[in-house]
Amino acid sequence: MKIECIKTYHLRCQLDQPFGFSQWFYKQRNVLVVQVIASNGMSGWGECYGPADVIQAAVEKFYAPKVIGREPLSVDATWHFMWRASLDFARAGVMTAAMSGIDMALWDLKGKALGLSVSDLMGGKQRDYVPCYATGMYYVDLPENKLLPHLLEEAQGYVDEGYKALKIKVGKNPEFDIEFIRAMRARFPNTILAADSNHAFDLSEAIKVGKVLDECDYAWFEEPLSPEHIAQFRQLSDKCITPIATGECEQTRFGFQKLLGSGGVQLVQADLGYCGGPSEALKIRTLASSQGLNMIPHVWGTQFNLASACHFLATAYHEPGRAEEKPLFLEYDRTENPLRDDIFTHKVVVENGKACVPTGHGLGVAINLDAMRPYVVCETETK
Repeated sequence: MKIECIKTYHLRCQLDQPFGFSQWFYKQRNVLVVQVIASNGMSGWGECYGPADVIQAAVEKFYAPKVIGREPLSVDATWHFMWRASLDFARAGVMTAAMSGIDMALWDLKGKALGLSVSDLMGGKQRDYVPCYATGMYYVDLPENKLLPHLLEEAQGYVDEGYKALKIKVGKNPEFDIEFIRAMRARFPNTILAADSNHAFDLSEAIKVGKVLDECDYAWFEEPLSPEHIAQFRQLSDKCITPIATGECEQTRFGFQKLLGSGGVQLVQADLGYCGGPSEALKIRTLASSQGLNMIPHVWGTQFNLASACHFLATAYHEPGRAEEKPLFLEYDRTENPLRDDIFTHKVVVENGKACVPTGHGLGVAINLDAMRPYVVCETETK
C-alpha cells in the first residue's frame, strides 16, 4: 500500500451571529481539511489550524508531491521526512500546520487499515468518556452593562446542560474582566472556571487580573501574555497561584522545550492540527510529563481535530498521578460551527458535559462529502 493521492478542501461558512474576543470579531469560519488516499482506495482525514488558504498552498505545492508513493502506515517516518524536507525554512508556522493535517490524516488511515482506533494506536485508552469544558462567553455587540448579564445567562445554559467546567473570555479591558470574573464565581460557586485572554495583557495587567483569578479560585489563566515574551510567564507565575496555561501558538517538541524552559507554564495546550499533528503531540506530552506537567489540547475546527484531541486525552495519564483521578478536560467550543456540526455522519458524541471516546477505526468520525460540498471554496488534488 502506498500514498496515491492527497486532496485538500478549504471550507468556509458565514456565521449567523458574529462573535468576538480580545483581538477581533469572527464573521466566518475557515478550515483546511486534508484527505490522504492510499493505493487500495482507503483514505484518512485530518485538518489544519490556521489560515486555510495559505496552508492549502503548503500542502499542495510542497508536502503532497514529496509524500506521494510513501508507505502510509509508516507515520512517524513520514513525519520526519517532511520535517527534514522543510527544515531550513519551515521550523514553525503555516508549514508545520500543513504537516499537522497530513499527519492527522495518516493516523486516521493507519487506524482504518489496521482495524484499530487512534486511541489504540496511541497506547490504549484509559477511559471511555472524557470530561469537557465549554468554551464560550465570547463578546457580542452590546454595551458592557448589557453584555455582562448576557454572558452570565449563556454560562447558565451550559451549566444546565451538565457541564462541570466553563472557560470565559477576558481581555476586553481589565475593569470589565475583573467584574466578569467575580460575577461568574458568584453565580457558579461549584463550577470549575477558567479564563482565556488570548494574549491581551501586558505583564502588570496580567498580574492584576491574575490576583483576582486567585481570589475566585479559577482553574487556569490561559494565554495571559504575548507568546513572544516567554520570560514574562515566569514573572507572572511568581506573582499568582492560578496555573498559567498556554501553547496553542507553539509548535513541535523543540518549540515547547523553549516555552517550558522558563518554568512559568503549568498547563500545556498544543493544538493537534497545528503543533505538528498527533505524532508530535505525543512527543510534546512526554516532554511535559518529564517536567510534571499535564497537556490538554487546544481544539478549534471540525470533528477531525475534536476526535484527535478526544483520543489523545483518553490515553493520557495525569501528572503526578494518584488513586483519585485528576480530570483532564477536552475543550468543546460552543460557538456556532456548521463545519463541525452539520457535515459529519459520525461525530464525537457530547452529552451531559462528557465526550464519548469514538470506538470506530481511525479517528472514528466520518464526513459527508455531499454535505461538505456547499462549503468548499477551493479544492486541490495531487497524485
